Formats: sequence, structure tokens, C-alpha cells
Amino acid sequence: MLRIAVPNKGSLAEAAATMLREAGYRQRSESKELAILDPDNDVEFFYLRPRDIAVYVGEGTLDLGITGKDLLVDSGTRAAEVLPLGFGASTFRLAALPGTIGSLRDLEGKRVATAYTGVMEGILQREGIDAKIVRLDGAVETAIRLGVADAVADVVQTGTTLRTAGLEIVGEEPLMTSEAVLIGRDGVQQQGAVAQLIRRLQNVLVARRYVMIDYDIRSEQLEAAVAVTPGLESPTVSPLHNEGWHAVRAMVPQGDTNRIMDELWSLGARAILVTDIVACRI
Repeated sequence: MLRIAVPNKGSLAEAAATMLREAGYRQRSESKELAILDPDNDVEFFYLRPRDIAVYVGEGTLDLGITGKDLLVDSGTRAAEVLPLGFGASTFRLAALPGTIGSLRDLEGKRVATAYTGVMEGILQREGIDAKIVRLDGAVETAIRLGVADAVADVVQTGTTLRTAGLEIVGEEPLMTSEAVLIGRDGVQQQGAVAQLIRRLQNVLVARRYVMIDYDIRSEQLEAAVAVTPGLESPTVSPLHNEGWHAVRAMVPQGDTNRIMDELWSLGARAILVTDIVACRI
């Protein structure tokens, strides 16, 4: 039986549960449940703190897990990223009082407070910077004001919390970008139930990124229209009852839908319809 760790609370947990349901896996109905069986897929899910998931997977206690890439790196375990999941995006950034720290290099000989010591240690080591890391659990925004650090490093989405505390983001580029990832224990074989889970999640990502477009087009404009909607492999083209017309069906990127519809309309396409893809196997 495949054993998988899933976040137990927060937005990461909600998004992970939604994705697993879309992939055809049973999920808990109440937040107090710590583990559930999915006998149809021969899987057992365990609901753990996101920060602990990489530890359980890295030690080989569990086969797979869903957690943040930042938490995976911070854990320092032997767990490895298997598949990025496209949600839970965040950045790891440096912040300080205005005018005090201008770049990462300015941390030389300074103190930086963070709850992600593993991530920060790796960055400092890679850049050859000698700075003292002050480990704090939870919010680090007040560390500078309380005199325990010269800068702070934290995972942020908008940076509003840091700015509210009177700090400014250092540098235009983040120290690290993160998102939710599927992780696996060292040596896990991507076959059987593991391969099935990965394949299902990959196809959920495809279903979320693409839509199906259908339209009618005159024969003389068919090649030009197909160039606009080439599909993943090739569009489906069928002759209509009315001579000189064809029906076309193709998958197109969801974000380009309106532009594509406008181009098709300009080519003379009519009856243009767009539908969501609930599930697929590509």
C-alpha cells in the first residue's frame, strides 16, 4: 500500500486535497481525521504539519508527500522533488530597515533572523557570505526592532506584512521561489501506484491549464484556423452537413482563450464554443 503525507491545515492543505480529489483519490471529510484509507487506489493518506512532511518522507517512513519546496529544502532530508504542482507559490526574501542592507552581500558579518535556517544556510554557503543566522519560530518581523538581528529572511507572497513592520524588501529578485511539490523518499520507484499517482496529477495540471475549443470554419480558411489552434497533437477536423464548412475541436491554453477566439472570428469562424476540461489523460 502506498503511504502519502498531506498537509493537515491551511491553504496548502485545501489546495492539495482539491487536487487529489480531481485526480480520483478519496480525501478526508473532517479536519480532525489524521489518516484515511483509499482502498480503491490502494493508498493511505496521513495528514501532517507541512514542515514535518519532508522529514517523514526523507526518513523513508512514508513513500510520498505534498509540501512546499521551501520546506523541503529547509528540512535538509534525503527526500527529493518529484513533481511541481502549480499552487502555493511564494518567494523567500530578505528584508531590513530602509537604508541599512542594500544587497545580500551586505549581510557579511551581520545577523539575519529566519525560521528557515536550512534555506538561509544554503544561500549563504553558496554565495560565500559569513553571517550569523538567528533561528526564530514563526513571525520574524520584529526581530530587528527587538535588537536580535540586522535583517530578516522569510517566505512571503506579497510582502505586505514586512512593509507594515517598517521593513523594505532587499533586491528585486527573491532569494528563492517556491510552490507546492510532490516529494518522494530516496530510491522510491516510479512504477505501479506511484507512477499512477504522478500520471494522474500531471493530467490534472493539464486539465487546469487547457480548455477545449470548438468552432465551425469555411474550407478555404481551414488551414489558417488550424494554425491558430494546433492542439497538443493535432486538432480534430470533421466535415459539416453544409458543403464547404468544417467543425474543428482542439485544446488551447486557458490564458489565451479570448485572443484565440478573436483571431478565429476574424478568419470567419462561427459557433465558437469553449468548455472546461474536467479530467484527461494526455
